[in-house]
Amino acid sequence: MLDIVIEARNASIGPGMDVRRILPFRKRRMVGPFIFMDHAGPVAIQPSLTTSMDVLPHPHIGLSTVSYLFGGQVTHRDSTGVQQVIRPGEVNWMTAGSGIAHSERFEDPAALAGGKLEMIQTWVALPERDEEAAPAFDNYKSEELPIFTDSGIWMRLIAGEAFGLKSHVNTHSPLFYLHVILDQGTRFGLPAGHTERGIYVAKGSIEVSGLTYAAGQMLVFNKGADPVILAKEKSTLMYLGGEPLGERFIWWNFVSSRKDRIEQAKADWKEGRILLPPTDNQEFVPLPEDRSRPAGSPSPQALS
Repeated sequence: MLDIVIEARNASIGPGMDVRRILPFRKRRMVGPFIFMDHAGPVAIQPSLTTSMDVLPHPHIGLSTVSYLFGGQVTHRDSTGVQQVIRPGEVNWMTAGSGIAHSERFEDPAALAGGKLEMIQTWVALPERDEEAAPAFDNYKSEELPIFTDSGIWMRLIAGEAFGLKSHVNTHSPLFYLHVILDQGTRFGLPAGHTERGIYVAKGSIEVSGLTYAAGQMLVFNKGADPVILAKEKSTLMYLGGEPLGERFIWWNFVSSRKDRIEQAKADWKEGRILLPPTDNQEFVPLPEDRSRPAGSPSPQALS
């Protein structure tokens, strides 16, 4: 029934910005097409240090980055010319395809006051046919995303299909991604019809088959499992999964089905062939030397 429990590991993105990294994990690199997951915040920082948290322009290939906020706001800029502020309940879905650079900046000190900033960022690997697609970006407002409520249950479908709901967020392969809130004592299940399924406990705690799991843990279930999820207290969960895409290589901010494509992306970034955002092109994250990390490990700056 339960395949593996993944414990989030602490990682530092920069001063004042520590995250819990869930995927990739050495024993479980992907859940469906999801290959990366970070949980940042709640962040409490002095207003004078706000700019130190900024994620400078950096590149991606072969994936879609998905940003979802519980609180605060972030300004996204990318090399297609998009500038977009994302707010709680919205989705920023950026498809890197053949190559894109973007930044994420925390430009409103009020959005950080009182530890408001909290977000989940995931990467969704692209099918081989779409790995070289043209870069694209979409922002979806909270009112565009399906919501379901029942006794003790609140649920927003961020992307894909689950529990009879369907999101119009543009995806490239079968998947589901849900924000679920359960009141204490509520029982819930997993969506059917997906090969790989996982639950990340963002807040609170749940019980499955008599065992309790707390915030910072991801539970990944075997195909066909039908567990009962019991909320031990009011809990916030992120459900995700879908159909596996096959082996993917990951280095820094690059994902591909081919090792040689990763090497090409390194050279492209180093030589300036991946353009910087036109409205944020005065600084960028240089290509890491990669001397101290195990092969395939994302760098600490791979938040987005």
